[in-house]
Amino acid sequence: MKILLAVDGSTYTKKMLAYMAAHELFSATNEYTAVTAQMALPSQARTALGRELVHKYYEDEGQRVMAPVTKYLLRHGITAKCLWKTGKPGEFISKTATEGNFDLVVMGSHGHGAFMNLVMGSVATEVLAGCKVPVLIVR
Repeated sequence: MKILLAVDGSTYTKKMLAYMAAHELFSATNEYTAVTAQMALPSQARTALGRELVHKYYEDEGQRVMAPVTKYLLRHGITAKCLWKTGKPGEFISKTATEGNFDLVVMGSHGHGAFMNLVMGSVATEVLAGCKVPVLIVR
């Protein structure tokens, strides 16, 4: 089974990983890929900082999010591929899941509720709407 782990470095990611461990969703026979996406810096900030510094910032942020996830997975005998991108997280997760022929997407959710999702939007809501792959949301 190919499993896509959508992570963001928050406590909700930690809850999702703990849920997977507690419910024995880690298996050496499965293939895991962890993904994260970060919103792009405003264009004025990118211009002021310069291309190299902005690229380093994005790289550092991706590694900051992935390092604890990788460490946690390794403690459970799992080696995962890691992907990160700058852009809209919901779109990136949905597109990666569909194009990568994943069997399942697992992600944590802040669980704001329907009203907050209408007002603010939600990565989980975007993934559910745009993904053709089953999604397990852990709250």
